Amino acid sequence: MKLIHISDIHLTLPGEEMGGLDPHARFARALADIGNNHADAARIVITGDLTHWGEEGAYEALKAAVAGAPVPVRLMIGNHDDRATFRKVFVDHPVDANGFVNHAETLDGVRLIYLDSVGDKTHAGHFCVKRRDWLRAELEGCDRARIFLHHNPMEIGLPAEDKIALVAEDRPGFRALLEEFADRIDYVHFGHVHAPIHGRYAGVQFASVPSTGNQSLPDLHEADLLQGAPMEPAYFVLLVNGDDTIIHQVPFNWTGPVYTAGTEWDDWAKPDVAAAE
Repeated sequence: MKLIHISDIHLTLPGEEMGGLDPHARFARALADIGNNHADAARIVITGDLTHWGEEGAYEALKAAVAGAPVPVRLMIGNHDDRATFRKVFVDHPVDANGFVNHAETLDGVRLIYLDSVGDKTHAGHFCVKRRDWLRAELEGCDRARIFLHHNPMEIGLPAEDKIALVAEDRPGFRALLEEFADRIDYVHFGHVHAPIHGRYAGVQFASVPSTGNQSLPDLHEADLLQGAPMEPAYFVLLVNGDDTIIHQVPFNWTGPVYTAGTEWDDWAKPDVAAAE
């Protein structure tokens, strides 16, 4: 199974920039690259910050963009989104019994679980008891699962970023679920931090994906200010084969030189040495 993981597209009203970039053009390039190279993927999963200011026009632009996507798309909301406005535009999008944008589906025997980790007027993540109960029921009802959410559910060693991770009061409950069901959770995937970060938490592998816009800089000392730069964006290609997961980072916006080389030993010989032989 091939899955595409995109996050933090930060769409604005069409024509408006976000961080000096055109987020609509960036997102369109990502979708085009997926269509050209990964149309065989099972899903495109977008883990939140679908918009930058939660505006209805931005969601309408997203709705039009994903309608023409080369692969079926699954959406989640992030801290820059507005749940009510998202649901107003995506009227048929599934939600749980409490109105959270929690939903799930099973592909190739794996339960893909899409979580709503958004709080009210805060950039930090929230995952209350009602949401934990929903997640528990999903995990209890499957043999294998893969979790997607917007916020990093753990601290990642970046003091400023960790201020807007999943809040401290909700973190133990989320961790306890991961520990309890670690034998059936293949991976946790998230966005939010605009950077590729990989590791293991509560017995489960995790990975965060870069943004399609600006990227964050990994400052392990700065305590207050988030730092970003217009570095190359990317999305992830997840290759899932049983218990194995391979993650490729695709720099879809790169237009610079591309060099090629063969794979034989002599193809990498130092030129003057090869000539002497």
